[in-house]
Amino acid sequence: MPAESARTRSMNETRDRLLDVALDVLGRDPDAGMGEIAAAAGVVRRTVYGHFPSRLDLLRTLMERAVAEMTAVLTEVDATGAQADEAWVAFVARVWPVAHRYRVLLALRRGEYGETIHGLLGPVDKLLADLIRRGQDSGVFAKHLPPAILSQVAYGAVFAIADSDLPDGSPGARAATMTSLLLLGVPEKRALALVGDRP
Repeated sequence: MPAESARTRSMNETRDRLLDVALDVLGRDPDAGMGEIAAAAGVVRRTVYGHFPSRLDLLRTLMERAVAEMTAVLTEVDATGAQADEAWVAFVARVWPVAHRYRVLLALRRGEYGETIHGLLGPVDKLLADLIRRGQDSGVFAKHLPPAILSQVAYGAVFAIADSDLPDGSPGARAATMTSLLLLGVPEKRALALVGDRP
């Protein structure tokens, strides 16, 4: 039994490492294939296909991991009972490393796997729309767009900035937070106060 447990643990570690390498490789080239991911991981293609029978399976697993992380962050932030604009700032601060790590999925969402990725993002989209609706109902967010669309505009800005984040740190989380707050209709003075001296 212990030998099987060690084997399972080893397989899980290999799978997690392949996912991390895939994120890195796809982050540099969203069109990279399984062979390039295998080469970067230092394994043969058969190893990658042993864990992920197709490129779509690999992308689906990456997306499921991203959705689980973002859903956990949104649920925790929303549970604090903070005002919606404060909750948004906390959400961006907490989700920034996730957005930065999974930014390639935004590019892939516009490609051939768009429908699959869009479907997997459903729980995140709903939580975001609920937060924006709460902010609109309390008057802290603008009402020029329906909550589901406005949340996507603001959320898309965060991912777009994460995708263009430069090694010198600019633009970064602060820019993403400010930009998304302004898109949500938060007055600049209030947005600056909410962001404060965040990096």
